[in-house]
Amino acid sequence: MLDQSYYDKTDEIIEHYGRKAASLIPIMQDIQAEYRYLPGELLSYVAKEIGITETKAYSVATFYENFSFEAKGKYVIKVCDGTACHVRHSTPVLEALWKELGLSKKKHTTDDMMFTVETVSCLGACGLAPTMMVNEQVYPSMTPEKALAVIQELRGKGV
Repeated sequence: MLDQSYYDKTDEIIEHYGRKAASLIPIMQDIQAEYRYLPGELLSYVAKEIGITETKAYSVATFYENFSFEAKGKYVIKVCDGTACHVRHSTPVLEALWKELGLSKKKHTTDDMMFTVETVSCLGACGLAPTMMVNEQVYPSMTPEKALAVIQELRGKGV
């Protein structure tokens, strides 16, 4: 059960875009930007408010990979595992992050909600492989040691 403040903020977002079906994606984007994920309860609420079925809202949300129903950490770390990055050893970078943060293929977010680690197919920076992205910042030519240094830097900021 979400706090009323979630619904109040969602109402503001809906009013900004208008109560119409065409507003679904920008509304979902703003909700996810606000909370770092798309709470299912809010998606159902949005569907009702803009006059579409829950099924339609969920089908759109699940079609696009950038929407997540899982809460994410303050820092979302994306490790590229596309061909160029994989060949240049992105897997050891990913494994070092998992070990340092106590994460795995099944557990993506730290208990303190500080870090989420995901793999992606491409970050569009193949010439800089292997690459890692933290929120919107790209880190080129990563090694396990460089990745752990980034984690230490972020921990210093997150206090």
